[in-house]
Amino acid sequence: MKPHNVLILPGWQNSGPDHWQSRWEALYGYRRVDQHDWMTPRRGDWIARLEDVILGCDGPVVLVAHSLGCILTAAWAQVSRSTHRVQGALLVAPGDPEREELRGVLPSWSPIVRQRLPFPSMLVGSRDDPYCSFERAQGLAESWGSRFIDLGERGHINAESGLGDWPEGHRLLLDCTSSQT
Repeated sequence: MKPHNVLILPGWQNSGPDHWQSRWEALYGYRRVDQHDWMTPRRGDWIARLEDVILGCDGPVVLVAHSLGCILTAAWAQVSRSTHRVQGALLVAPGDPEREELRGVLPSWSPIVRQRLPFPSMLVGSRDDPYCSFERAQGLAESWGSRFIDLGERGHINAESGLGDWPEGHRLLLDCTSSQT
């Protein structure tokens, strides 16, 4: 897999410099899908941006999503004609925009698409994620046809989780992509 075809999909408010996604971008040359508005995300805008980036890639892609990026992956897959270009997806700590306190802030993200993904995927969840219950993450993995990985108590699996470069996660990504080649 070409490093620039491994697409980093951050969640709401983007991933800061200490987030494992940003660290992987710097370490491995993966490419972030920059959104036009990180603070007021609109599902349609984010879907269109992801589609544009995938169509601009010179070969198959791998998606590396975190939080709202996981919800984006499912929403994009429901409407895109380019899903055949995705070799696999690593979905980490999905956010839950259907939660009472987020519905008003992220109105275009409900309901969450709960359709089987047309490409292989792995979902990594945490037992104490403040943005998505463990049971909800398991349910999303089941709906999306994703292999579920229980990471234990690691919060939102972000910079605050103390993962650093998160080599275990990178091994999961490599397992996810190598099993598809």
